[in-house]
Amino acid sequence: MKKIKTSSYRVDTPVNLKDISTLDDLNATEEELKDELEDVREKLGKFQDVLYAHGKYAVLICIQGMDTAGKDSMIREVFKDFNTRGIVVHSFKVPTPLELNHDFLWRHYIALPARGKFSVFNRTHYENVLVTRVHPEYVLNENIPGIDTVEDVNEAFWHNRFEQIKSFEKHIVENGTIIFKFFLHLSKHEQRNRLLRRMDNKEKNWKFSPGDLKERQLWDTYQTYYEDALNRTSTSYAPWYVIPADNKEAARVIVADILYDELKAYKDIEEPELEPEVQANLDEYRKQLESEI
Repeated sequence: MKKIKTSSYRVDTPVNLKDISTLDDLNATEEELKDELEDVREKLGKFQDVLYAHGKYAVLICIQGMDTAGKDSMIREVFKDFNTRGIVVHSFKVPTPLELNHDFLWRHYIALPARGKFSVFNRTHYENVLVTRVHPEYVLNENIPGIDTVEDVNEAFWHNRFEQIKSFEKHIVENGTIIFKFFLHLSKHEQRNRLLRRMDNKEKNWKFSPGDLKERQLWDTYQTYYEDALNRTSTSYAPWYVIPADNKEAARVIVADILYDELKAYKDIEEPELEPEVQANLDEYRKQLESEI
């Protein structure tokens, strides 16, 4: 099995998505990939316990991708060994009236993880520079002063929004949140196959919507805006990772491995030690308990 090199997937320089393969099987069989994922997610589960006990950092994992890219199954499989009390998954859909009465980042702020915990954003604050950029008329629902027509949603508007997103991420990083941003890079051909399987599999029929085909017609536009978002907002403090997503099993291993590889580099995250007074009296506490027998 090919060794996973985190830097190979991180966006450190401008990228062109057409030049990045959507398929990476890691030179491994399905069984080898399954075994590797089980091994890494067990390590992540143990790290979660230490993160919780340490209580100074939080971890935010952002997952973006086209429909059928594998976001749901990625979350289910990678975090299977986590204590459910230490991780929360948020799926951001069309903003509610309450959410539209606040700025576009509000609903993401209130979903941020507490110290010692993980949060996964299934679709993220980047929907506000992806879906809304493909459909700028959606921005008018936000009722922003000075944005009265689609023509007002211009390049200056998008520049400001990207800067606001970067400021949001910088702020939470400086206050102890570790951010991972994963773009599941799916091919149009593989999306076609997965949509067909949704229609053919009765248990997956509920996932299919005619709207999926409508958005598929805008594939090239979405790819352009994804690429722009990656290049504008991959920073040293909140980098993007482009994950080949045509092979779901391999994609899960890559994401899990990147998470563990980067998190274990935080040498200050460790289990706290007992207070010296408590440590010094452990024998006495043990005797108290044993005397109850």
